[in-house]
Amino acid sequence: MYRSRGGFFVPKMTRKILSYAFKRLVFAVPTILGLLVLTFFISRVIPADPAALVAGEMATPGQIEALRKQYSFDKPLYVQLGLYLGQLLRCDLGKSLYSGRRVFRDLIDRFPATLELTIVAMLVSILAGVPLGIVAALKRNSLLDHVLRGFTVGGLAIATFWLGIMLQLLFSMWLGVTPLGGRIGVSPPKFITGLYILDAVLTLNGTALLSAIQHITLPAITLAFASFATITRFTRSGVLDVMQRDFILYERAMGLPPRLIVYKYLLRNAMISTVTQIGLLFGLLLAGAIVIEMVFDWPGLGLYAFQSIILSDYQAILGVTLWAGVVYVTVNLMVDIALTFIDPRKAEI
Repeated sequence: MYRSRGGFFVPKMTRKILSYAFKRLVFAVPTILGLLVLTFFISRVIPADPAALVAGEMATPGQIEALRKQYSFDKPLYVQLGLYLGQLLRCDLGKSLYSGRRVFRDLIDRFPATLELTIVAMLVSILAGVPLGIVAALKRNSLLDHVLRGFTVGGLAIATFWLGIMLQLLFSMWLGVTPLGGRIGVSPPKFITGLYILDAVLTLNGTALLSAIQHITLPAITLAFASFATITRFTRSGVLDVMQRDFILYERAMGLPPRLIVYKYLLRNAMISTVTQIGLLFGLLLAGAIVIEMVFDWPGLGLYAFQSIILSDYQAILGVTLWAGVVYVTVNLMVDIALTFIDPRKAEI
């Protein structure tokens, strides 16, 4: 153990994990900055005049020029970039050209919808993918294993927008058991976290809870399908790899019960690659569920990003990009730290 300057004792492993987390955080800063600069310049070279789009077809050249000066579009690109970076230092993402609201406010309002959809989709993927991946590995080359492998290949090959439309046709249009789109069909529950399902549970609002679950079912399943396939395949591969290790063969030779070997020795080592993949998938889904939100009219960041791109709303595009980059980097940082608890050797890197 080590004594810090404040006189507190810090365990050696905790100290290493904190040091590792700090290094990862430092390395993440250039990544986010590079993403911001690249997106800024790409958004400025597309063939569209944002001032003219905002002003409308009936605007006069004078009105367009006034808007161009108001938003600094008449200045060189490097000056615009400097002004934007200055805004970021003041925690200001600018104002949307179309909504007239602060972009940061728009992101805050829409983020809970995307977060809720991503969490439910990942829970479905994990709760189904991990157990099935373990069973497929333990029953390698069985009928169940072959069926699961075929199913996961389909999950990786099928386009998510096509799957979402097919589910809408089947369950919403033909059977009529789920809503076609949207996030809730009744008055939202009292705002606590912004997650409708959790807020409905906390406020004991059964009507809102039922409606929120009905609305999130199809988009969550659609979003979870590819993730489920990936998690199942990684879990199966990790378990098969660990099963061939010498220490597992030794435990078997010692006559330990198969369940004890699986739960105590096999899973902890086999889950390292799966946990890593879960973190990557969560970050990807959280930062880029655009297609699913479009298909199901889900009022999250994905739909907001799509609308911003269509309307050439530069401030909103940059805001969403920066937000998505920060979220993705943060999730991966948390996953790396979690992996150090599963495999402490990672903190030595």
